[in-house]
Amino acid sequence: MPVVTKEASRHLEAQPQPGCVVCGPNHPRGLRIRYEPDGVGSMRASWIAQPAWEGFRGIIHGGILSTILDEAMSKAVTASGTQALTGELRVRFRHHVAPGEELHIRGWIVERTRRLIRTEGSMLAADGVERAHAWAVFLVLKKEEKLNENCSANQ
Repeated sequence: MPVVTKEASRHLEAQPQPGCVVCGPNHPRGLRIRYEPDGVGSMRASWIAQPAWEGFRGIIHGGILSTILDEAMSKAVTASGTQALTGELRVRFRHHVAPGEELHIRGWIVERTRRLIRTEGSMLAADGVERAHAWAVFLVLKKEEKLNENCSANQ
């Protein structure tokens, strides 16, 4: 059975890093979205959709929009002083997003239990019409949690 060192278990830490594809300033092709606090347990950001993120011509890819909403909710969790990872994510697309469209993104905490944090996120166009809405459940990381607790059952 492989031994997982303390160094390897650090990969489970949910810490911001400058290479993040969504918010990191050092990612060469990242979105570089800057999230800011918007009250207690809430984060917000603005972003202008670029043609480079299209799926179909004239439509920003839904996976990109989902990722942006996931990050907004994750930032709300992190801002609460908790390390957690997305365990479940659901997104409802209400209207397509076109390149050049300015979006207002918000993520907030709805409920917290001992190990789970329920969140919601919203993406609005400049006219206030919601383009997408998201719900996520985050699993709080235990400080003493080790990789080998999960991996040993798969050996």
